[in-house]
Amino acid sequence: MNKLAFMFRTPPHGSASGREGLDALLATSALSEDIGVFFSHDGVYQLLTAQDPSAILARHYAPTFGLLELYDIEQVYVCQHSLTERGISSEQLSIPAQVLSPPEWQQHLANFTVRLSF
Repeated sequence: MNKLAFMFRTPPHGSASGREGLDALLATSALSEDIGVFFSHDGVYQLLTAQDPSAILARHYAPTFGLLELYDIEQVYVCQHSLTERGISSEQLSIPAQVLSPPEWQQHLANFTVRLSF
């Protein structure tokens, strides 16, 4: 069975990419237990607790990331460099995630045979 990595690299609002990635991730969890979720670049904004997309008439789907644990998705990683670049601390994230340095990031990502980017 393939090991699947879902990579979130885009900001949460302005496109449907993040929402579609989350939907795909949750649907795939019913078929596979070997899933990793990686947040980097502007994708780290997906996990911020203080989001209010009502001003742009967008749906607030970020709380749905809280379901990852319920779906037995335990391998959740955030790029430390991406957090630092954007002035975000791990305490501002809405879900528990392992914060990785760039070398650790590459090492963990290398364990997955299929990578889907959103």
